[in-house]
Amino acid sequence: QVQLVESGGGLVQAGGSLRLSCAASGRIFSGYFMGWFRQAPGKEREFVAAIRWSGGSTAYADSVKGRFTISRDNAKNTVYLQMNSLKSEDTAVYYCAARDTISASVYEYAYPYWGQGTQVTVSS
Repeated sequence: QVQLVESGGGLVQAGGSLRLSCAASGRIFSGYFMGWFRQAPGKEREFVAAIRWSGGSTAYADSVKGRFTISRDNAKNTVYLQMNSLKSEDTAVYYCAARDTISASVYEYAYPYWGQGTQVTVSS
């Protein structure tokens, strides 16, 4: 079983930055893929970024490429999402997810483990 706890959300002005953290516990193996998704009010949950737990492979949604960076610290069992140049359309609840395979996926159904989410609000 895998447990995920997100933190770092908050209120920020457009153009600002935030760093989200996802602390993982339980059976995390090097082949796992960790993902970030987000859900804005009235919209479906969408893929943001993913990284292999062992490192070396990342994936991003087109909407965040060049602005967001996903990284991990294996020693701390933590995955990060650095968000720069934030826009009002980035406002959403951000979720951390884990997938116990060696390949990334942009589909939420492919991730069996989820955190509770953290709210990010970008004011214009």
